Amino acid sequence: MTVGPGYGPGIARAQMRASTVDRDRAVELITRAYTEGRLDKDEHDARVERAMTATTFADLDSVVIDLPGGRPAAPAPLPRTNPLAITSLVCGVAQIMFGPFATIPAIVCGHIGRSQIRRTGEGGAGVALAGLVLGWTGLVLGLLAIAGIAALAVSAAHGGQISPLPPVQAP
Repeated sequence: MTVGPGYGPGIARAQMRASTVDRDRAVELITRAYTEGRLDKDEHDARVERAMTATTFADLDSVVIDLPGGRPAAPAPLPRTNPLAITSLVCGVAQIMFGPFATIPAIVCGHIGRSQIRRTGEGGAGVALAGLVLGWTGLVLGLLAIAGIAALAVSAAHGGQISPLPPVQAP
């Protein structure tokens, strides 16, 4: 776990044979601990001897497990995804079913979510952006649909032909 690579859950890593590179990595950790004053000369020499004669990863791990860098670092926690960003994306996708009722919430939640993400460092900037794009696209397509319907209504009211305005005569 500490000096060599992991090979997945199906293989017992502790029983795998260590290579020269793995032994060298262990010796580097031991030497670094010695130069930092964590080990005295006798303990350094004994650990280097054990590392150079180790045959498995379990042998190497037992030599370096109590040293800094001897254990795998804990993974950094993933940033929390902003809930308004998720709401924005859900509303943007929901426009397919609910039409304009989900358009405005997608836009509003997307803008507020992006503002919160910039301020707090939460995750979900891409999610909020996707919700915004869907929201604004839905709004533009909705307005174009309304304009098209209005143009058809005006055209139908004039018998399919729109005549130009008569010239204005001066008094």
